[in-house]
Amino acid sequence: MSGFVTIDGIKVPIEGEKNVLALCRKANIDVPTFCYHSKLSTYGACRLCLVEINGKDIDASCVVPPKDGMSVRTSTAKIRSMRRMNLELLLANHKQDCPTCERSASCKLRDLSAKMGIRDVRFKRLRAERPKDSGSVALVRDPNKCILCGDCVRYCAEIQGVGAIDFAGRGSDVMVSPAFGKSLGEVDCVNCGQCAAVCPTAAIVPRSPADAVWKALEDPETVVVAQIAPAVRVAIGERFGMAPGENAAGKIATALRMLGFDKVYDTAFGADLTVVEESGELAGRLASGEKLPLFTSCCPAWVKYAEQFFPELLPSLSSCMSPQAMVGSIVREDAARAAAAAVAAGGAERVGKRVVVVSVMPCVAKKYEVSRPELSRDGGPLVDFSLTTAELASMIEEAGLRFAALPAGSMDMPFGFATGAGMVFGDAGGVAEAVARYVGAPVSPLNGRALEFVDEIPGGGIRSATLRLGDRELTVLSVQGLANAKLVARGVLDGSRRADVVEVMACPGGCVGGAGQPIDPDGSAVAERKRGMRDADGARELRTTGDNPFVPKFYAEVLGGEPGGHRAHELLHTGYSSKKRIQDTRISLVRGGEAQKVAVRVCVGTSCFLRGSQAVLRDVLASVEKAGLQDYVDVSATFCSEKCDKGPTVHVGSETIHKASAEAVMALITPKVGALAAR
Repeated sequence: MSGFVTIDGIKVPIEGEKNVLALCRKANIDVPTFCYHSKLSTYGACRLCLVEINGKDIDASCVVPPKDGMSVRTSTAKIRSMRRMNLELLLANHKQDCPTCERSASCKLRDLSAKMGIRDVRFKRLRAERPKDSGSVALVRDPNKCILCGDCVRYCAEIQGVGAIDFAGRGSDVMVSPAFGKSLGEVDCVNCGQCAAVCPTAAIVPRSPADAVWKALEDPETVVVAQIAPAVRVAIGERFGMAPGENAAGKIATALRMLGFDKVYDTAFGADLTVVEESGELAGRLASGEKLPLFTSCCPAWVKYAEQFFPELLPSLSSCMSPQAMVGSIVREDAARAAAAAVAAGGAERVGKRVVVVSVMPCVAKKYEVSRPELSRDGGPLVDFSLTTAELASMIEEAGLRFAALPAGSMDMPFGFATGAGMVFGDAGGVAEAVARYVGAPVSPLNGRALEFVDEIPGGGIRSATLRLGDRELTVLSVQGLANAKLVARGVLDGSRRADVVEVMACPGGCVGGAGQPIDPDGSAVAERKRGMRDADGARELRTTGDNPFVPKFYAEVLGGEPGGHRAHELLHTGYSSKKRIQDTRISLVRGGEAQKVAVRVCVGTSCFLRGSQAVLRDVLASVEKAGLQDYVDVSATFCSEKCDKGPTVHVGSETIHKASAEAVMALITPKVGALAAR
């Protein structure tokens, strides 16, 4: 489509825009919206982006395609009145605790209300107060702040392919909720936190451990150690007026010491260790031809996704801990060695002090990762608390520190030094690239890169590159977003996809686009953060893990000198196992007397749900009730069939139907009921 649209008297050329809203923004007109997100399907529910078209029609600009000659007005008296009315209706049922709300400074609802001059809400609250969902270790959901924009629902389903939350109820009772009113901690949620990142209010927010961290900092009998992830340093400055992508590592180190942290380390040192261990793991698998491709395990949301949906791929996951867990492990080992040395020297005054490790991450899923029993030692976690970038910024603000004016400090050795390879872990494709620099044929001295990725799908959600390893050429994939990971995983399992290394990042853009970063409504900051990551890499004199002088020293003194050896496996590796996808595997929906019944179990786990199991369940229930078979049939929802590629899956007694329809299920039920009735 080409041509022009006249918007508020300005002729705007049509250059591939899909809707009028995009053209308005192109004309520097900020038409308000809640439910529109450029990466998601168009929803058109909030009715804030209303515009007048051709002098007569009023419609949501996000759903109207532009046409040559169209005339659009964005701010007539009628439109302004309608927008204000819609905002007031949202506010009427919204919990208005702005001064104490986690998103007070970045709430889109509050921002738009102020811009539109809303001072009073004329409507009464109709919806009863609903309980908070605090059952997740990573997220807190407050349905009283939900404005039903659907951004979280669509992101979870479309970008992540999980569908852990959806709309439930009808009319004024409609709400966003996990299945059957359960907690986010009980369903398929992988804790990526992107639902919180796209939420325009505080209906879903990361669960902050800040109070516990403050308490540890104030305890004189506790040594508190911080570790900073690479992507944090190029984003935290946004909260303090600095440009996205500006490297604030030195200011972070200073701020952490002023807050009371005893040591400040770089998670990128753990990334350098990951490169060494993962490279050795890859070499072993290539030699044996087993457990290929090697899937990376740095992203905890991806690991949980694999455990829930692709447990058959778990042997292919790298056994390396994430860099966060590695740093936690070596910090505790270092503390134990120091305590032993102090005892031997007769100066044990610090031996009794508790060590608390706090990570600062761009990621919400790291909050879940620190709680995993696989990542603990002697009954305690390797990392005690994981703060997001935004949560650390809030602590800095609470302490009254003028972050942008702080002088740069340095991190503590030896775990405060990392190469450029450790830096690029924060960018999608960076883990694979760092491994390639370590094992691949020669790295360019100009840019330090061994991989040049090519997009396989629009937007770069799946990218491929080749790597020369001796006389062998390897295929490397970089995958962003779990819906894309699902495509790759299925291809690996059915043999249609060949690869040697697959790096998966749950968050588009990688860690720089993590849900724990400062809110980035239009996604423009992610590109600058990626640039900042690459600049941080380029500024390093040492850009390949093999050049880090502290890594071989650590191996020699602590790990027995051998990468991949017994001691390295004890401190730096772990394992994962299949997880059921929801608690309470059976929920009965039809109950009669105590007579024996035909058991009908319909899988409503995410994969089957997306293939239509909800409709099958509904139609089977209706058919059973219409035929008056309630006393002979027990219909229940289940979540444990684990036949994810064959759904909808329904079990009728001892028989199983894959790709089931309600008609096929009833065809099995009817003769079984007849046999029961004849007894």
